[in-house]
Amino acid sequence: MEQHLLEEALATVHTLLQSEGMDEAAYLVATHPALAEETGYDNWNGGTEIWEIRFQILATEFARLGAKRNQLEEQITSRLRTVLEQDTHNWYSAKLVPAKEKRKDWRVASPSLPKRVRTNIVDGLRLEDLAWYGKLDEVEFLSRLFDLQQLPSTDGRYTDAARDIWQHRVNNDDWERDWVFSDDRFNLLDGPAEQFLRFLCEVVHPIVRSDRDEVVRLVSHFNDQLRQVGWELYEEERIAGRPRYSYRQNAQVGPGAVLRAKTVADALDAGWMAKEIERLENAIDQDPALAIGTAKELIETCCKTILTKRGVAFTKSEDLGDLTKKVAKELRLVPEGITDETKGADNIRLILRNLTQLTNNLAQLRGLYGTGHGRDGKHRGLQPRHARLAVASAVAFIDFIADTYRSREDAEAGQ
Repeated sequence: MEQHLLEEALATVHTLLQSEGMDEAAYLVATHPALAEETGYDNWNGGTEIWEIRFQILATEFARLGAKRNQLEEQITSRLRTVLEQDTHNWYSAKLVPAKEKRKDWRVASPSLPKRVRTNIVDGLRLEDLAWYGKLDEVEFLSRLFDLQQLPSTDGRYTDAARDIWQHRVNNDDWERDWVFSDDRFNLLDGPAEQFLRFLCEVVHPIVRSDRDEVVRLVSHFNDQLRQVGWELYEEERIAGRPRYSYRQNAQVGPGAVLRAKTVADALDAGWMAKEIERLENAIDQDPALAIGTAKELIETCCKTILTKRGVAFTKSEDLGDLTKKVAKELRLVPEGITDETKGADNIRLILRNLTQLTNNLAQLRGLYGTGHGRDGKHRGLQPRHARLAVASAVAFIDFIADTYRSREDAEAGQ
């Protein structure tokens, strides 16, 4: 089959799929290379060629689709036949195949995911008393990751894992809720790192878990463990405004700065700060504008938290500059006790003043490039490196004022 004829057919298939609301299949057809291969010939009724249209998908994406591959193949095959078979009288089918990887480093092992880390994460779910399958039942959840019809049953009455699980978790309910972590068929605690990480991504998928605060908290707990061994979950895209997470090796996003910000939030017992830090952390590479906006909001939240704890009133109309001035005055960030005779007095004053000025600069940067403002079609946003600068500046400020706050509290308590 000539390539230009295949392209015309696929364009029509794409339109049909989109028009019928099969967006994932339409996206797959539009974004993945396809090759037509004749796989057979039937002599019946004058002769019929049998063709397979193979869509090459990255191996990681191929694995993520799991059992859904069959459904997508059927949707595409049906439209292929509608478009092609009326003219050629040949047989056509769609097939999803993993693209061959041209890597020389594939024998080098990826970072491992020790069993102790996996166990800590599972124990965390137990302590939270959360069902790993969320709003779905276990068969629905696991079918998103594994082909349960191809996995064996542990019950001799059934032929596959799907019916086995349904019998013992839905019908009889005689398995423990966390049975999946000790089931050799899924090998979550001892198998490949990617298998466990895909499982975690599904645990916080918006279809599985709709409570946004709960998802943020879980991702934070997961990453506390994963980052110790070189992995992290990150926001890959949004579905109906809700984040869908994937996994990766630790990106160079200044994890030390973010970790320090989390320490500050914990010390101030500021739950809202913790949520903003998680959002900021996920956005640095994926959405620099959001990270810049969140860095500004992080400082604002920190200032309001400290002013509240110190009993200093502020109004909703006060902007970030007003809030930082109040914090600077309350905590005496620019001390008046530094005399001209003190070695480096001018330098000390300048550094402290610059720290407070950072907040004003961040607010202006957010206004120019951050979230919350409409843009014309030619607008080009800032890059992740600019977001890292904003984040590092914000963390330097909140770290300093939080440390000063604790020093003031300790000094006053000792009086």
